[in-house]
Amino acid sequence: MSNSNQTNVSSKSVGAGLLVAITASLCCITPVFATLAGIGGIAATFSWMEPFRPYLIGLTVLVLGFAWYQKFLPAGRHGRPRTQEEIDCACEEDERPSFWQSKKFLGIVTVFAVLMLAFPAYSHIFYPEKNIPVAGKQIQQSPIEFAQFKVEGMTCSGCEAHVTNAVGILEGVREVKASYDDGSALVQYDPEQINESEIVAAINNTGYKVVPDSKKKP
Repeated sequence: MSNSNQTNVSSKSVGAGLLVAITASLCCITPVFATLAGIGGIAATFSWMEPFRPYLIGLTVLVLGFAWYQKFLPAGRHGRPRTQEEIDCACEEDERPSFWQSKKFLGIVTVFAVLMLAFPAYSHIFYPEKNIPVAGKQIQQSPIEFAQFKVEGMTCSGCEAHVTNAVGILEGVREVKASYDDGSALVQYDPEQINESEIVAAINNTGYKVVPDSKKKP
């Protein structure tokens, strides 16, 4: 394989690795984008991809690993010696590659891919913290109730943060604990300021859906 062909294969691997990394993170990135853009209804658009995420992560590692292998593989190590024609053209092939074909660009793509794949671990930083009531406001005298909702569509910590933010900003909600592991949201709220139907509506507006919990007694 000539240097030019080697470079082309490596460049295609870089593009493919970046595309797969972004695809693997869509189910986690979309909720954040939905919140920042104010279009919460699209948050769960790519939640169906979550079961494929481990395979996409593995594919990203393989593709980018192959790209790095191609970058460091010396000429003449591709299973056959270089032909005389390849040797005669070496001066043309050894020209400095463009930035888009360089190891520096591959390094940037690799770092970006790692950040995309690790996105669920730090996605919560993109959500605003709920304002804590000012000191002296006697909210402890208000009647407090708890409600647990079964939420369908949450697939990662980014989904949890999205639901927590959407419900937490509601007037009368004291605390929210969403969990994608068991698909639930536990809400502490003041029934004099808000009711369960309003909380359900807020969750549904995120794109995730509150569904009947079969474990609850009718």
